[in-house]
Amino acid sequence: MTLWLLALKAAGCGLAVAAPVGPMSLLCMRRTLSAGWRHGLATGGGIAVGDACYAVVAALGLAGVSSFMLAHERPLHLLAGVFLVWLGLKTWLLRPSAKSLAGVGEAGSWRAAFASSVLLTLTNPPTIIMFAAIFTALAPASGLDPAAASVTVAGVFVGSLLWWCGVVAAVLALRHGIGGGARTWIDRLAGVALCAFGVAEFRRAW
Repeated sequence: MTLWLLALKAAGCGLAVAAPVGPMSLLCMRRTLSAGWRHGLATGGGIAVGDACYAVVAALGLAGVSSFMLAHERPLHLLAGVFLVWLGLKTWLLRPSAKSLAGVGEAGSWRAAFASSVLLTLTNPPTIIMFAAIFTALAPASGLDPAAASVTVAGVFVGSLLWWCGVVAAVLALRHGIGGGARTWIDRLAGVALCAFGVAEFRRAW
């Protein structure tokens, strides 16, 4: 298998991992809608970096890191649940400002959006197992050499990032057609959904 073909397959896997609708999708869309494309791309980029971190662990076979993350799975799910419930309540109470309706980003650093999305992505240790299975399927019979492992990780990152760029672009295309009343209801629905995802994380922790 050539490195180019391996990269394309890895990118497809990265896109497939990112595509299912979940709390991270909702978070990316919500931030794009309320704060603009910088926050949306920062969130999507953070998710892609988190996926790439797990891909590195799987590609290099870092058993110690993998075992540590899986051993602390319960507190990580609990942490994710607390963050999602807090974010859901904050989103429920938020009302669209004149600046956000005009298409200007609200207060808050895109760097903070990036960091929080990386950390939230890393609170799901079973992702390591999923990437390990993907890498096993992609690897040639002789295994992944350092070059192939690097290309595979890069492909996963690019595929995931492309998906989030598409999500941000789609939300931006619809953003200006959504008025204040509609955004209030979107905030409420998003808040309920994020709280529900948070409760699901609590259940996974116990």
